[in-house]
Amino acid sequence: MSCIQQVSRNLIKNGLKINPNLVKHSSSASSVGGYNFALNDTQKEFQDLARKFTREEIIPVAAEYDRTGKYPFDILKKAWSLGLTNSHIPEEYGGMGMGIFDGCVIAEEIAYGCTGIKTALEGSGLGQTPVLVAGNPEQKKKYLGRLIEEPLVAAYAVTEPGAGSDVNGLKTRAEKKGDEWILNGQKMWITNGGVANWYFVLARTNPDPKAPASKAFTGFIVEREWPGVNPGRKEINMGQRASDTRGITFEDVRIPKENVLIGEGAGFKIAMATFDSTRPPVAAGATGLAQRCLDEATKYSLERKTFGVPIAKHQAVAFLLADMAIGVETARLAWMKSAWEVDNGIKNTLAASVAKCYASDVANKCATDAVQIFGGNGFNSEYPVEKLMRDAKIYQIYEGTSQIQRMIISRVIIDKAKESA
Repeated sequence: MSCIQQVSRNLIKNGLKINPNLVKHSSSASSVGGYNFALNDTQKEFQDLARKFTREEIIPVAAEYDRTGKYPFDILKKAWSLGLTNSHIPEEYGGMGMGIFDGCVIAEEIAYGCTGIKTALEGSGLGQTPVLVAGNPEQKKKYLGRLIEEPLVAAYAVTEPGAGSDVNGLKTRAEKKGDEWILNGQKMWITNGGVANWYFVLARTNPDPKAPASKAFTGFIVEREWPGVNPGRKEINMGQRASDTRGITFEDVRIPKENVLIGEGAGFKIAMATFDSTRPPVAAGATGLAQRCLDEATKYSLERKTFGVPIAKHQAVAFLLADMAIGVETARLAWMKSAWEVDNGIKNTLAASVAKCYASDVANKCATDAVQIFGGNGFNSEYPVEKLMRDAKIYQIYEGTSQIQRMIISRVIIDKAKESA
């Protein structure tokens, strides 16, 4: 049974129907005649499925996963069985070959329930993308196929204790010895670090400190079970606690030459190209959180009364809700454009950074305003918005801080201005 057939069967079990023939054409890129703000039938079906899954499987247990910090293996397995993970893996490797836009539709719905659980699921997509964009057929079949065969996850291991945004400051090194590479170093803040089956690892392979980043680093596929791969303790973070975040130490890890992506020196380009595809889903996740903030605040404002009327009747509160709605709507449009561009083969670096930066800021503002609307109750863990506020902050930090996004945006527009001068 194919992956698409399996998903169709599971959809039917959940009271939904899907036409497998539509999956091949599920990207919004299939529309012609300019922008189209409507989802196609397949996208609507997956949105409905993800929404139903979130309401039934995630929201009821999100607070408990946040409290315990337990990795959501049970939820991962259910999402995997329904085709809500790995949707972008090509059909020839067992996946459904869906577009980035399609994955973003799912990501926003999952994030609505819990962005910690969403990050646990979506972090695997980040780890897979370097293989998708730069892997050869053998690498794709082996490592992407493995994720289709059973509910496993991958991880993206680039950040280090002393090098986050400054990729050129990475200290992890790989030295060529015959037909192998010997990897040594330490990574930090790695999503899925303790639960991944394999990692994309970026390491310096050119010992010359003056070598440009574009030639100094190489990308490797490293398996978790290889000798010398040692994940550290799970980090206890402010928010998104269901996500497994750890440091990883590599001690004389032997990597066969067939696990090099493209070739020596190509790692930096692979790592950066990855973000054009992965920042739109991050923006979609931030939008999902912002939508949840708006919904919770609206509901509470209609229930809570002061001076004899629901607080929604007070202009101060009503305007907060209006500003939240403006942010949610525009953040959604931003991720949609950035995902649409990459699916259409358009260089989307600018749109991806705009979407990621803007949606992250919107999520944080909406969370803050939601807590304000809840008043004292918003500061209490018995109500949902304090978790949303804690969860929101990381969106301005991971996959490139908001400041880095602004640097990227400014460089692109300045370069365009120079070209047209």
